[in-house]
Amino acid sequence: MPASFRAQGTQGLGARGVAVAAALVAALTLLPLLVVVPDALSADPGEAARYLLRPRVGELLTNTGMLFAVTVPATVVVGVAAAWLVERTALPWAGMWRTLLLAPLAVPSFVSAYAWVTVAPWLDGFGGAALVTTLAYFPFVFLPVAALLRTLDPGDEEAARSLGLSPAAAVVRTVLPRLRPALSGGALLVALHLLAEYGVLEMMRFQTFTTAIMQQYAVGFSSSTSSLLASVLLTLCLVALVLDLVARGRHRVARVGSGVQRRAVPAVLGGWTAPALAFLAALVALSVAVPVATVVRWLLHGLSAGDPLDAGLVQVTVSTLGLAVLGAVAAVAAALPGAWLLNRHRSGLTLLLERTTFVASALPGVVVGLALVTLAVRWARPAYQTVGLIVLAYTILFLPRAMVSLRAGLAAARPELSEAARSLGLSGPVAFVRVVLPLVAPSVLTALVLVALAVSTELTATLLLAPTGTDTLALAFWRHASELDYAAAAPYAAVMIAMSVPLTIVLRRQILEER
Repeated sequence: MPASFRAQGTQGLGARGVAVAAALVAALTLLPLLVVVPDALSADPGEAARYLLRPRVGELLTNTGMLFAVTVPATVVVGVAAAWLVERTALPWAGMWRTLLLAPLAVPSFVSAYAWVTVAPWLDGFGGAALVTTLAYFPFVFLPVAALLRTLDPGDEEAARSLGLSPAAAVVRTVLPRLRPALSGGALLVALHLLAEYGVLEMMRFQTFTTAIMQQYAVGFSSSTSSLLASVLLTLCLVALVLDLVARGRHRVARVGSGVQRRAVPAVLGGWTAPALAFLAALVALSVAVPVATVVRWLLHGLSAGDPLDAGLVQVTVSTLGLAVLGAVAAVAAALPGAWLLNRHRSGLTLLLERTTFVASALPGVVVGLALVTLAVRWARPAYQTVGLIVLAYTILFLPRAMVSLRAGLAAARPELSEAARSLGLSGPVAFVRVVLPLVAPSVLTALVLVALAVSTELTATLLLAPTGTDTLALAFWRHASELDYAAAAPYAAVMIAMSVPLTIVLRRQILEER
């Protein structure tokens, strides 16, 4: 038990109990590794070495590395630039831009790929994959950075400028260090999504480890070779986690001191107003307008041709909504103990627990799904093809989305407030409910929405684990799109987008209400 736990006794929301809960969550997220790692180790060492040293594996590693090298920096640059423009400048119609810049979250990434494939069939391979993933994932950086920019007090920046620093130098010295938790967390989400992405890459015909693993399972169901490829993905995930740990740093975000917290005075863009508006307009057009217009075009094409809407569309929508709610609640509840420990009792153990919850999420959904099927059949047969098992898969896959959001919210919630509440006689749980929970409620709601959006568009794990007779919008869309029946796929894409719009509006409100 870390020294900080022993020193604080029963304070801090029962740190020992929270640590036990976080450890149990970490153990659950490692369940897929109980299948993947033994399968990989069961292969003959010589054959495993020859398999991993093949040119094909080198090609997959190169492709994955290229996608990382382009998409992660691109999403960081685009997300931070957009967040800065809407939150720290006197940008015209800033409220409208906040909504539009979150709108890509309402468009599933594989729907965006489907749109670009039909609009520009020549745009495939690496270029198409990098473009679509950047357009689909930049909100993961924009959302936490914009929310944090609204909460940061300008006092340090003003003090730096009073000491003679230029406006740009003051921002670099005082603002950017405090953005590191949100920025590194968003970049980590992008990296993990790239590792596990399947739909976009398959449509763009760009091969990475995820598409290769899916082909192994579909063609030969070779668990050992697929597990070897999955072990490479795990290694890449560990590299991403270490880089995030280094990039995040230990800089304090929450403000300390007397006085009322203020918002920074927006910078006047002047001659840069037109370029800024053109940049945001192009970003929204490419990430939202193209996919939505394409879906509407195919939907109208199908209706004009006399194709009736699928009679089961309503039932599929209800099933998708139910799974999204269950998955979101489970993931946020599982992420809260680890996020709390990391912000209130930071130590080597808490860092290990948090990093552990990110590992299995880098595996493709098909690997997590098949691993849970194997474990259920071997050790818990009654759990096979139950809602509980598929919700567990969603929790494992999307826990990082909840963790990053809660981590950023708790980082901005001053621990002195809960300590003051305890000094007035409140117990740890009561202080959490009355003091901390209202402060982090926007982050909790943001985490719920982000996970629900991900669950509603998950493909491979849902296909393997959904109870008999259960269908989702994503599965129905993929069946038609993979057969090149774009008109039949359009209604499911349209409903997914329509269902995601209210959730995106909720995210926008959380940014506006962050204080």
